[in-house]
Amino acid sequence: MIQIDIVSDTVCPWCYIGKRRLERALAQRPDMAFQLGWRPFQLNPDMPREGMDREQYLNLKFGDSDRARRIYNSVRQAGVEEGIPFSFDAIRRQPNTVDSHRLIRWAASEGLQDAVVEGLFRAYFTQGGDIGDREVLAQVAAQSGLDGAAIARRLAEDEDVELVQREETVARRLGINGVPCFIVDRKYAVSGAQDPSVLLQVFDLAARGANEEPQAAEESLST
Repeated sequence: MIQIDIVSDTVCPWCYIGKRRLERALAQRPDMAFQLGWRPFQLNPDMPREGMDREQYLNLKFGDSDRARRIYNSVRQAGVEEGIPFSFDAIRRQPNTVDSHRLIRWAASEGLQDAVVEGLFRAYFTQGGDIGDREVLAQVAAQSGLDGAAIARRLAEDEDVELVQREETVARRLGINGVPCFIVDRKYAVSGAQDPSVLLQVFDLAARGANEEPQAAEESLST
């Protein structure tokens, strides 16, 4: 069994693209067994808990929204190649992603992490949903097979906020400062939304059972 831990943020468009490329790589190794885990990262750790207006965010990050749109055009094109219909103009709020990461964490016990991650990406990037809104998160949870009402109750409390923040802190301490980052068997790290051919090389290396000692990445994967 090859363990793949994906460090990502739910508002990272390249993480969505990276997910599609990972799926294509996995499909090319049908005889290998994989276990996937999604790990938290925040591109905007100082984002107010209530989020902010998207236009305001783009102006702060890129200087002006026109420059942001030019940058996102290349992302949109990459999305087309992966079958992702990005709709950046539909996004009205830039969310804080702590709650979405809590939801992903809870989905693990039900074996529904991948479905929840997919639902969050789709809600935000193709529908313009505010995934910092707990009602939206509960809807995504329900659509992904979780108990939406139970998730809403858990989101109303601070359950696992500290754990999510701690896990992200460890990831940064290990040198992860951009996402997506794919950690394979706690030995090999692949940064960025790489082409499936790059991931396949790492899968094959892991399958050969290279005798390298696991790196400190283990710390972030056992929180």
